[in-house]
Amino acid sequence: MSRERPPAKERVSTQAILLGAFSLVATALLVMGNLATRDAIAERLAEDLRASLTQVIPDAVHDNDLLANPLAFKDDKGLPLTVYRGTRDGKLTALAWEISGKGYAGDIRLILGVDTSGKILGVRVLQHAETPGLGDSIEASRSDWILGFNGLSLGKPPLDKWKVKKDGGRFDSFSGATITPRGVVAAIRRGLEFFGSHKTALTYPVVNTGLEKTP
Repeated sequence: MSRERPPAKERVSTQAILLGAFSLVATALLVMGNLATRDAIAERLAEDLRASLTQVIPDAVHDNDLLANPLAFKDDKGLPLTVYRGTRDGKLTALAWEISGKGYAGDIRLILGVDTSGKILGVRVLQHAETPGLGDSIEASRSDWILGFNGLSLGKPPLDKWKVKKDGGRFDSFSGATITPRGVVAAIRRGLEFFGSHKTALTYPVVNTGLEKTP
């Protein structure tokens, strides 16, 4: 004796219920996984950021936690910008923030550190997609080219010399790769100009109350 199959409408309803149940289970698992790893990911990102900051704000010039009291600022386009400030004995000694330039393969993200007079303490690459063996010479682990900016400022060299030598400026480029260093030099120059334009707001006294806001 053959068994009758349930009507098509009932079969569709059952499948929809099962599909919904599977979706709820999958969503719950994803949420649980996110909650379990969120803190670890945030901690890792903070460690990476702190490592980058210590390369552009040397330990010798500060005694505070560089991540503990950032300054909430806005860049010249009105976009949010976080400025990290180093202090020693409560006195402001250094600042660092992210800058970016156009490379051969896309945007180059960097972090720039300066003292309160605008002299460069350090520059490091955070992210890029430049050609291995050519454009990646901007990385400190690949060459010492990026270290050549240490001690420079907007007037040293003069503004019109903040270009690669091929464009009439002071800075060397790499054999077969001019676009990459050109983008980095331009980004650093813009970063120094930004500091010069907003120096008063950027260097106002530090108040240790968490995320500061510009006055």
